[in-house]
Amino acid sequence: MDATTSGTPSIQYHNIVDQQIASIVSPLPPFIRQQRHCFGDSSPGEFPLAASPSIVLHVLTGCNLDPQDLAKLEASIGFLLATCSFFRQPAHFEPDTELSISELAALDMCQKRAIFKPMTTDEKEILKQRCGGSWKLVLRFLLAGEACCRREKSQAIAGPGHSIAVTSSGAVYSFGSNSSGQLGHGTLEEEWQPRRIRSLQGIRIIQAAAGAGRTMLISDSGRVYAFGKDSFGEAEYGAQGSKLVTAPTPVESLKNIFVVQAAIGNFFTAVLSREGRVYTFSWGNDTKLGHQTDPNDQEPHPLLGPLENIPVVQIAAGYCYLLALACQPSGMSVYSVGCGLGGKLGHGSRTDEKLPRLIEQFQLLNLQPAVVAAGAWHAAVVGKDGRVCTWGWGRYGCLGHGNEDCESAPKVVEGLNKIKAVHVATGDYTTFVVSEDGDVYSFGCGESSSLGHNAGADGQENRHTNVLSPELVTSLKEVKERVVQISLTNSIYWNAHTFALMESGKLYAFGAGDKGQLGMELLDQQSERGKPERVDIDLN
Repeated sequence: MDATTSGTPSIQYHNIVDQQIASIVSPLPPFIRQQRHCFGDSSPGEFPLAASPSIVLHVLTGCNLDPQDLAKLEASIGFLLATCSFFRQPAHFEPDTELSISELAALDMCQKRAIFKPMTTDEKEILKQRCGGSWKLVLRFLLAGEACCRREKSQAIAGPGHSIAVTSSGAVYSFGSNSSGQLGHGTLEEEWQPRRIRSLQGIRIIQAAAGAGRTMLISDSGRVYAFGKDSFGEAEYGAQGSKLVTAPTPVESLKNIFVVQAAIGNFFTAVLSREGRVYTFSWGNDTKLGHQTDPNDQEPHPLLGPLENIPVVQIAAGYCYLLALACQPSGMSVYSVGCGLGGKLGHGSRTDEKLPRLIEQFQLLNLQPAVVAAGAWHAAVVGKDGRVCTWGWGRYGCLGHGNEDCESAPKVVEGLNKIKAVHVATGDYTTFVVSEDGDVYSFGCGESSSLGHNAGADGQENRHTNVLSPELVTSLKEVKERVVQISLTNSIYWNAHTFALMESGKLYAFGAGDKGQLGMELLDQQSERGKPERVDIDLN
């Protein structure tokens, strides 16, 4: 059909003058391959990552690698040549030209830690040298402290007759006995429900410690607040001290020390600085031990001996003795000092130690300590490989070896060889272990129902039975939540209670509750709870 007769409008064609494409499109500049000298020789080579080293740095830091991973990368030949050498040549980047990229990655990750950020350049360099001269070692030191102390995370502390709970945002709640003002509310009245300490509003707390009639809190700025008995070294039972402090009060003698942890033992107190230095109150002079001191000592004294030049990541205090988890270039180690009664210092004897002494048994066991706990008369360690060691006085089976024998050197708990442990807590002849899966095992003295075992249908049977070997706490298993922390009373005078903190932030309590320390009202004639009950507080 002809288009002229179809009724369809005709298309008008215009004459277009032919042109060369090159005359229309602007010519592209010739491609120039960027080359640089990677290794400092005369032959140029291609190295795109070297032109933008921040990409490598971002990958390393974004993957959240641990110090061991960074060290392995740096030790590999290819990575060593690819990252260490090119940083010594110009690459439009401004790092320290003496650092490899793995060191830069470690430094970048250190900068994200809360206790590292406010340090001055000189303070950071001092910490680096103290840790062994490497930012990877500094990172390991910081991560180890966070892991074993739940620093800047929610936590619950089961003190002697009173309890402290710290939320993930740094708010503090207290409840239980308050005869010395240890709850911090400005009164001496007991509290049977968690009550927030309002005077701390605007202050973020990252760590807490509870002793008999005394509480210590540590803020994210390193300040220490104390209340209750006005003494750092008083006996656990008896005298009240020169005066009572009923509200959180800064400890002036510690104002020039950035503190990250406190531990209250019987007759003494210890604090740990962010640089890993240990200071003690009421420890006495070099002729005395923790149980022969002046309770009115208000000044911190550096712990002398081997730990003066070795950074410590965690401290734990028991009855007149102290354990310190140290971080050295060769690995983690444990030192002990104080009263050796019952073999609780772990040196194969029952002698006292005036200065910190390395517990050598862990080297023989080929175990790298990761978490340390000091009970009244016994101690425990979780290794990096998940093994658990206990030692000290084995009364009531608190060592978990199937008997009540004493062990004067660390011994692996064989009853836990099928699990990987991540956390351990000790009290007065009682031990709790948390597995990687969030399950809880306990053993030792069953008094006050603090072990959490109640096999009977009525919940009464087995509540007070001593347990000589690790047993799964089925009552916590029934909660169907993952446990991340256990805290139990570490006292020889107070009936024990226990907290189980869940990953969700929920808190469960059981054991003695006659003073309100469980955070809940008890029925008439009741003085304890055998089954874990939810505390009305959300720590997340």
